[in-house]
Amino acid sequence: MKTLFEEIRRQPLLWLLVFVPTVFVAQNFRPGAHTLLFALSVLAIVPLAGLLSHATESVAAKTGDAAGGLLNATLGNLTELVIALAALRAGEYTLVKASIAGAIVTNTLFVLGISFFLGGLKHHVQEYNRVSARLQAGLLFLATVALLIPSAVAQEESVAMAAFTQKLSVGLAVLLIVAYGLGMLFSLRTHRELFASEEHVDDEVPWPLGLALPTLAGVTLLVALVSEIFVESVQKAAEAFGMTPAFVGFIVVALVGGAAEMGAAISGARKNRLDLSVGIALGSASQIALFVAPVLVLLSYAIGPSPMDLRLWPGAVVMMLFATLTASLVTNSGRSAWFVGILLIWVYAIFALTLYLLPPRIL
Repeated sequence: MKTLFEEIRRQPLLWLLVFVPTVFVAQNFRPGAHTLLFALSVLAIVPLAGLLSHATESVAAKTGDAAGGLLNATLGNLTELVIALAALRAGEYTLVKASIAGAIVTNTLFVLGISFFLGGLKHHVQEYNRVSARLQAGLLFLATVALLIPSAVAQEESVAMAAFTQKLSVGLAVLLIVAYGLGMLFSLRTHRELFASEEHVDDEVPWPLGLALPTLAGVTLLVALVSEIFVESVQKAAEAFGMTPAFVGFIVVALVGGAAEMGAAISGARKNRLDLSVGIALGSASQIALFVAPVLVLLSYAIGPSPMDLRLWPGAVVMMLFATLTASLVTNSGRSAWFVGILLIWVYAIFALTLYLLPPRIL
């Protein structure tokens, strides 16, 4: 515990932890102040993401960057899952689908891009395991194909077509979950030697596992609780700022929900541990596409007002496809510099600007 307090005192960003109790107090006394709650919840999630980042790096120092990246992606995606479940119960399927597509694109382009950019500013050229990047990009391409099919075949609105889309979505959800499990088996068990990362000497002493693991659990719980407040306030706050549901789900929710992964990925890149950064960014994107999205489809039959399918509006599928292809191209060499990050960030900026100015037709 003493180590934890020393870390908070040493890093000014973690002083923002004061907003964690503040947002809970504000929710109790001013539940209708949606814009205030939105701002406070964002300010609370940022330092929690920083703590989660440091704890994950400490675990990765013991388990290796591949397993550490997977752990951070899994814990970070709990935020997206909590946000999506809250929207799912409320029947906000547009927000759910937009947040799924947005989280995939945000991790693939923005999180990976900002890691390459900031890491490249400190280190002239960085290297990472391209086998791992290729696997994650391949899994993402598989998921994009699966999400493209329902949108491509369901062109007309009818009862028969709706029933077909629901059955197809359930079948695709099961296939994607199995594919994700097989991918984990391949990378962490049968061919784990292909995904080994280089040893890095770090000046910082990692936290002991006895501190890192409880911190991971506690911070993840707090992020989930703050995320529920964020979900309740984001729609009303978005209306005040003139944002559409598609932009909110695709950009705002994805960026806030991915704060934990972003912090850990950037920190890893700055310490020249790019295998950890790539594992977090692409691993998180593939986990959302192959596991979180299919699970939400299956859970909609239990907790949603009606079943949810995997059909997205064409613009979202196109953005996911281009994001996956862009990531595949830039990670093919296993080397990176700051300008590679700029390319990824600019593709993401094109998508964000398009959604803000010309929202797509929601199916």
